[in-house]
Amino acid sequence: MSDKLFDLSGKVAVVTGAASGLGQAIAIGLAQRGADIAAADINDTGMAGTIEQVRALGRKATATHCDISRPDGVEALFGGIDRDFGRVDILINDPFTLARYKPEDLSLDDWNRVMAVNLTGYFLCAQAAGKRMIAQGEGGSIVNISSVGGSAALGRGNFAYSVSKGGLNAFTRELAVEWAQHNIRVNAIAPVQMLSPAVKTWLADPKPDPELPKRLLSGIPLGRLGTPEDVVGPVVFLVSDAAAFVTGTILPVDGGNLAFNAGGSLTW
Repeated sequence: MSDKLFDLSGKVAVVTGAASGLGQAIAIGLAQRGADIAAADINDTGMAGTIEQVRALGRKATATHCDISRPDGVEALFGGIDRDFGRVDILINDPFTLARYKPEDLSLDDWNRVMAVNLTGYFLCAQAAGKRMIAQGEGGSIVNISSVGGSAALGRGNFAYSVSKGGLNAFTRELAVEWAQHNIRVNAIAPVQMLSPAVKTWLADPKPDPELPKRLLSGIPLGRLGTPEDVVGPVVFLVSDAAAFVTGTILPVDGGNLAFNAGGSLTW
């Protein structure tokens, strides 16, 4: 019984941002539970590695170069999915970009660039997937990768990024309500800092704030940064039958970060 709750056999999962980090781990994790994978990213080399690992599990997999901020790119992605798979059951929205500036120094171009990927791109993919799920008449599941920054301010130049993730949380709840009538469940996970390749590089030389790695850990009660693999279980849960009555939720995957008051302490 419990195994069947998490069985994704026969499902087609679209995973954007699948070339590395969280997206790659999620794509492989869904394939391990039986899903076929339509991977999308702008990093073709990384995506090829993802596809190789998915196919090694005996699952069908395709790779599409796609900038989700471009409507024509999203249209081409889902057109290819129509030809190669004929259906969409799961969508994982994962890509993001940053513009690390003080709010007073942030240009409109950089603001628009962050919103185009982190919010508009998610809308374009959700709309394309949702239309297909509605037409299929069998429901579906969408999981958006948000951030703790969408619920609590990060500071240190993350203004545009955090605003986009706060918008994504509202996007998730509104879409969950709009599409509940079609049995399309829409949820999000909110990770804390994860040891993705980019974060590992950044932590290796954390200028201009060498105390930042220590401060990050001080705000995570479980005492470590997350790994891409830490998000796989929560995502599998949300897209599976185990979460058949779960929609519109923002699930923190943060080691207790959002539960921990900034003035709190782990010691007496």
